[in-house]
Amino acid sequence: MARVLAVSDDVDEGLCADPGLARDAELILACGDLPFDYLDYLMNALDVPLVFVPGNHDPDVSGYKAARSGLTLRAGLPASPPWPAGAVCADGRVVDAAGLRVAGLGGCLRYSTGPNQYTERQQRRRARALSWRAAWHEHRDGKGVDVLLTHAPPSGVGDGDDPPHRGFAALHSLVARLQPGLLLHGHVTVCGPAATDRRLGRTVVRNVTGRHLFDIEPGGQPNLAAEAGWRRAG
Repeated sequence: MARVLAVSDDVDEGLCADPGLARDAELILACGDLPFDYLDYLMNALDVPLVFVPGNHDPDVSGYKAARSGLTLRAGLPASPPWPAGAVCADGRVVDAAGLRVAGLGGCLRYSTGPNQYTERQQRRRARALSWRAAWHEHRDGKGVDVLLTHAPPSGVGDGDDPPHRGFAALHSLVARLQPGLLLHGHVTVCGPAATDRRLGRTVVRNVTGRHLFDIEPGGQPNLAAEAGWRRAG
């Protein structure tokens, strides 16, 4: 069981004033469109790992790679990535943290010339590559993906009606292939005190705009008991 602090889009002033509100968190999962200095503050205040995907209001995070020596490279040259030191960008990657396997696919449907925006065709190609990476990891150690971390939601599953906030149809086939217990996303404004969890097949889809604190069982199937055990930040 891993206690996760999930954040996206809106800086939570209460958490800034008192990080102790999430003192039991073992991992931070961030779904994009948050200032990197805010993420850096949370990661250091809680002293836990942070895994994120970029949103459409974040800087361009593409092209960075880690050399075997640990040096970060971009276009083959040493470079300092824009995200906080020690944070892990999961965009298009499969990473393990706090006992959970996380697959990430950031960005939103293209509506302008800004960074981290993709056409449906581009995102479908990225989703296919991610599913191949997840299959390779599962073949190697037998462990599947626990959490799919995205910025935009799947099309028709918690997305908006306006062009900038429509979801990706490509996420439907990705979820079908990966079968994660959870898909966490942001990008869409939450109405009311909390968004309603949705389902895509066996996968629970949750909008984590703001802050949410809950438990995730590695490899667990979504069920009523597990959902009742989720602890939503107050």
